[in-house]
Amino acid sequence: MLDYNEEAKVYDATRGGLPRAEAAATAVLGLVPDTARTLLDIGCGTGLVTGRIAAGRPGLRVTGSDAAHGMAVVARQRVGAVVLADARRLPLPDAAVDAVSAVWLLHLLREPGTVPAVVAEAARVLRPGGVFVTTVDKDAAHDVGSDIDEAFAPYLAPTPADGTDLVVAHAAAGGLEVVGDAFFTGHGQGRSPVSAARAVRRGYYASRLVLPGDAAEQLVRVLAALPDQERGRADPEYRLLAFRRG
Repeated sequence: MLDYNEEAKVYDATRGGLPRAEAAATAVLGLVPDTARTLLDIGCGTGLVTGRIAAGRPGLRVTGSDAAHGMAVVARQRVGAVVLADARRLPLPDAAVDAVSAVWLLHLLREPGTVPAVVAEAARVLRPGGVFVTTVDKDAAHDVGSDIDEAFAPYLAPTPADGTDLVVAHAAAGGLEVVGDAFFTGHGQGRSPVSAARAVRRGYYASRLVLPGDAAEQLVRVLAALPDQERGRADPEYRLLAFRRG
């Protein structure tokens, strides 16, 4: 599992940088009503997407939150208002904001009960009529039918934490109904065999792959045998779902 305090130092450079963040922010804002005046971005990481959300709609007061101190420190350089907080226990009263976003967060929350707790907390802090916008099926989006995906297939986790059906069910339990969706390109996320092997060794795929014992090294050897070692495969297309609090 990655240490996100350390990961903050290289996160933007290894995750598609500004083009990916711009695509994500534009898609999020397309699902947030024009009448919204406040938005909380949970799991904001380095604040790259959060900052682009704020820049994309000047009349929207945007706050970021993250559980990793290293991430929050970087995010504060981009977004003035950033709180250090566990997304299951946000330091906000009930019905405090018009919108909550969670981009590339839920798939990481593999501990049982964590995703429903985060979704319930997002619902709690939303005002009636407010929207919760989140990525779903994040890891599945990286399956672009490439030879790398074939190498990964035997090791895929059986139940992703952010599967659409699961997230919709958790949202319904919190009084949230689906009101829309959007797709955006994960610029710079098309992986090469070399970058995929490096990520396997670093534990980057902990949310997607089950690699007991020496399975990680076995997978690395398979990746090393693929052709075009430096060529990136296709970029993924991520999906956002929007939920409204009744």
